[in-house]
Amino acid sequence: MASPVAALLLLGVICFMFAAAEVPVDCCLTASPRRLPSKNIVSYTVQDEGKGCAIGATVLVTKSGRNLCVVHPKENPWVQNIINILEKKKQASQ
Repeated sequence: MASPVAALLLLGVICFMFAAAEVPVDCCLTASPRRLPSKNIVSYTVQDEGKGCAIGATVLVTKSGRNLCVVHPKENPWVQNIINILEKKKQASQ
């Protein structure tokens, strides 16, 4: 039988591997190129391809709490414009 110390060491290694892994909670599977009005958007997150998700996209969060997947800011300037607007609002409120 394995000693309790070896079992504890194995458990510690497994926990460390899970903590170090980049496991995404949610990923966009598709991204819409459709333009959205910035007045309905309250926050965003940029999802980069290859960092736990299959595609690059931007998750826009609406006032009603919906998450909408749109193209990555590098692919379309209107997405970067929305991000700039949200960042300005964030700085103004601080």
